[in-house]
Amino acid sequence: MRLLDIIRRAGRNLRQAKGRTFLTSLAIGVGSFTLALSLAAGQGARDYADNLLKNNIDPQALFIVKDKNITSAGPSSTMQEYSTDLMSSSAATGRGVTIKMMTSDDVTKLQQRSDIEQVVPIYQLSAKYIVFEGNDKKWVAPLTYYDASIVSDVAAGSLPKLGEQIRDDEVLVPKDFVDTLKIAPKDLVGKKLTMTVAQTTAAPTQDEITQAFLNGGNQAVQQLLKPQTKDFTFIVRAVLAPSAMALTSNPRLHVSTNMARQLNDFTHAGSEDGNKFFGVIALAKKDNDPETVKLSIQNDDGYAVQTAKDAQGTLFTFVNILQGIVAGFAMLALIASVFGIINTQYISVLERTSQIGLMKALGMSRRDIAKLFRYEAAWIGFLGGMLGVLLALGVGYFANPAITKALDLGKNSLLIFVWWQLVILVVSLVIVAIVAGWFPARKAARLDPIEALRTE
Repeated sequence: MRLLDIIRRAGRNLRQAKGRTFLTSLAIGVGSFTLALSLAAGQGARDYADNLLKNNIDPQALFIVKDKNITSAGPSSTMQEYSTDLMSSSAATGRGVTIKMMTSDDVTKLQQRSDIEQVVPIYQLSAKYIVFEGNDKKWVAPLTYYDASIVSDVAAGSLPKLGEQIRDDEVLVPKDFVDTLKIAPKDLVGKKLTMTVAQTTAAPTQDEITQAFLNGGNQAVQQLLKPQTKDFTFIVRAVLAPSAMALTSNPRLHVSTNMARQLNDFTHAGSEDGNKFFGVIALAKKDNDPETVKLSIQNDDGYAVQTAKDAQGTLFTFVNILQGIVAGFAMLALIASVFGIINTQYISVLERTSQIGLMKALGMSRRDIAKLFRYEAAWIGFLGGMLGVLLALGVGYFANPAITKALDLGKNSLLIFVWWQLVILVVSLVIVAIVAGWFPARKAARLDPIEALRTE
């Protein structure tokens, strides 16, 4: 019997039991639907993460730290040998652990390398309070420096090109702060912002306090204990808009790297903390591969380095774990459907025992009988797989706009279907169905034709 004839006969047999065929295919369709959505969500998340990095980070960017635990398992909280480079990270990271900080010597050493440029320390910045022009209230706000290797969106004003710094007298304000002020972003651009910075000095000794009291009384003591402050005036260049493509949602004021250094030097003048940095941001020169530079810095200087590609790998790992969890539930549904196929095919063999006997009596071989039932199982797998895939495509078509709007993904879609992934999925389900139908097919092929014809 020709192969095409067997396939057609298998399809006709399934049409004669439409209800049972549909229910069995539906069981496979549930697993197919879940797997298709899992693949689409994983692809969408990876594309989003890839676009996130491409649109935000210069591919030549390098994050360099002295403490290797920061880029591996996280800062160590175990007891360590004392070093002047050690510092509590609670201020920088919010964790009560101790990390090894970089010093000015480390920064100078990196600046002297020929394969990197724009080496900027991650300064410890803070302002006592800020005052906006036209608003008498004093506000407390977090502060950072403008990273020229990362692109941001603006609600008003403009930003320099990628790789270029803002001026020392300019400041960038996040839209969250503008919303607090209850003014339009465009109305803040061009206005002055006065930042009052307090100097962190070592606490005076008891002898110093006593001497101050003897020289000038309580007023002299208060003056001694009062930290020195200095006002810095800036012009608001732009208002930063929150974006789905932003790497962080933590709003901060942004100053230039040169001004960040000045603020850091004033804040920590006379304190050893002014010479300590959490790490540095640098750029591998255009003629150098970031991965090659990373290995060179690690081997030559012993620092820990992360590239934009490493950040991408971290995001992809997270996405793959979530995708694996969803796929695991889909596999459970498929396992249940396998037993459904086996049960359906066994019932079909029992109901068609006399028909099988007649086919054998007319000269149909055992091999063709087995093929007939395996192809019936294959049809069930194909129908179930297509049913799940088409349903997933429909859900994706209608749900993508709502998901994009709810998650503020901009022009990105969370569910991205790749045709070859769906083809592989359907083919895999057909193979699984054939394997599931192997035992009933084997039973049908081994039936004795005489005994089968006697069955009513």
